[in-house]
Amino acid sequence: MVQAYAHRPVMLEQVLEGLRIKPQGRYIDGTFGRGGHSAAILDRLGDRGALLVFDKDPQALRVAQERFGDDARVHRWHGSFAELGTAVAELGWAGAVDGVLLDLGVSSPQLDDPQRGFSFMREGPLDMRMDPQAGPGAADWLAQADEADIVRVLFDYGEERHARRIARAIVRRRQEAPIGTTGELARIVAAAVPSRERHKHPATRTFQAIRIHINHELDDLRAGLEQAVQALAPGGRLVVISFHSLEDRIVKRFLRAEARGPQLPPDLPVTPEAFRPRLRLVGKPVTATAAETGANPRARSATLRIAERVA
Repeated sequence: MVQAYAHRPVMLEQVLEGLRIKPQGRYIDGTFGRGGHSAAILDRLGDRGALLVFDKDPQALRVAQERFGDDARVHRWHGSFAELGTAVAELGWAGAVDGVLLDLGVSSPQLDDPQRGFSFMREGPLDMRMDPQAGPGAADWLAQADEADIVRVLFDYGEERHARRIARAIVRRRQEAPIGTTGELARIVAAAVPSRERHKHPATRTFQAIRIHINHELDDLRAGLEQAVQALAPGGRLVVISFHSLEDRIVKRFLRAEARGPQLPPDLPVTPEAFRPRLRLVGKPVTATAAETGANPRARSATLRIAERVA
């Protein structure tokens, strides 16, 4: 049995409304987490409906087995939603999916478990891998990364303006002893940062940046968005929840480009079918209600975007 941690799916009603679930439809939850969104989707599916769930985290997939292992409608995939195209092809769903949900970033159970090493608020091993068996963890990467690489990651993925100071402090400290815990890294960053943002821990951006780098989150997002569009049937919906500006910028630009279609010469007499827009934007970006953010502070930074496959 996987240890239970409090989990509330973000903007659940807005997600369900955006997906516009058909009882006999085929749906994908690209980030199962602890299954809050998946359970609500299944509640609205009939006997002939189907749900494919992804997660990099083996603990999440064990929860999926425990909760839905006896449900023939549920298919599980251990890996990133960047592998969505492969999974859909294996199921024979290519071009026939009615809805895809991508709830981006780290899950609440990952943040709440000190042994996973995601949070600067809880002392634990400095790991941050969504899949603990995949690639080097944060401590291993910090032990060998060039100072310039650390600066690049902190600046590009954390938008950290003190990236050089922090990277210099990390390199200096690791010469004395390996940086092995979340608390050690948080203290190094706090000592290196000369100013404070109100209501924000000085290590927030550093932890975000390293986590994104370790888990290839933005590369996976770009790949997953493209494969989701390819998987959707005409009229199928893509719903994406992002939690910081880097994610949301990628999602916004992708959806807008797909809704606009390729920019062709104005004197082209006929728009070839292959160059027509693939998506239609549905409504405006949605944020959590005041009631939800009061009950679930992690929803405060969430932005939900919806698009529909048109061709």
